[in-house]
Amino acid sequence: MWLKNSRPVITIEKLYKSFRIPTEKSRSLRDRFTQLKFRQEYRTLTVFNNVNLTVNQSEWLGIIGVNGSGKSTLLRLINGIYEPDNGQIKVVGKIVPFLELGVGFNPELSAADNVFLNGTILGMTRKEIKAKFKQIVDFAGVEEFVNLKLKNFSTGMHVRLGFSVAMHTPGDIFLLDEVLAVGDYQFQRKTTEVFTKMRRSDKTVIYVSHDIKSVIDYCDRVIWLDKGRIMAEGKPKTVIKSYLQAQA
Repeated sequence: MWLKNSRPVITIEKLYKSFRIPTEKSRSLRDRFTQLKFRQEYRTLTVFNNVNLTVNQSEWLGIIGVNGSGKSTLLRLINGIYEPDNGQIKVVGKIVPFLELGVGFNPELSAADNVFLNGTILGMTRKEIKAKFKQIVDFAGVEEFVNLKLKNFSTGMHVRLGFSVAMHTPGDIFLLDEVLAVGDYQFQRKTTEVFTKMRRSDKTVIYVSHDIKSVIDYCDRVIWLDKGRIMAEGKPKTVIKSYLQAQA
C-alpha cells in the first residue's frame, strides 16, 4: 500500500523526446522504379516536451489518454527501450515490463524452452525459472502443451504464456500496458486476483489502461496524457472526470 512519505523510485525531469518520421515525397512513375532523383524527407514528431513526473515506492500510478497520447512511449522510455533526447529518467529498483509480452520467443522452440528463454531475457536465473516453471505454465493454462513448439500455439496461448513469465519475474517496479485485455474471461479473472495481491504489496506499478473502472479500483494517483503533455494529475476519480468531460 502506497504511503505519502514513500521514497521516489522513478523520477522524470525535463523529459524531451521526438521521432523523425519519413514523409512521402511525390515521385514520377519512372522514379518509383529507378529510385532516381529521390531523396527521403523527414518531419520531426515531438512526443514529450519538458515533462516532469515522480512515482513513489508502492504507488500505483494510472496513465490515461486517447490512443497516440504518449502512454506506451512513456513506459518504453522508463524501461530504457527508448532514450530521451534531453532530460533524465532515474529509476531505483528492478523493472519488470509487461509491454511486449513474449519478446524473444522463438516459434521453433517448445513452450518449455521459451519459458527459460523469456525468463532469462527478463532477468531471471535458470534456477529461479526452474523453481517457478510449474507455476508459470499452470497460470498460463498450457501445462499440457509444454513440449509443443510455440509456432503451434494460438495467439491467446502465446500471449498468456508471455504474461505468466513476466508475472512470475521478481521485481520492484511493474510497467503494465493494457494487460487486462490479455486472454479470455477466465484468464482475466486470474489476472485480477494477481493485481489485488500486488495492490497489498510494496510493489510499484505504472498502469496504462482504457478500462476506467480498473484505473479507479487499483490506482492511488492518475495522470491524463494528451499529445505528450500532462493535462491533469491527482486522485483517480477527479482526473478521470476531467478526461471524460473533454472527450464528450
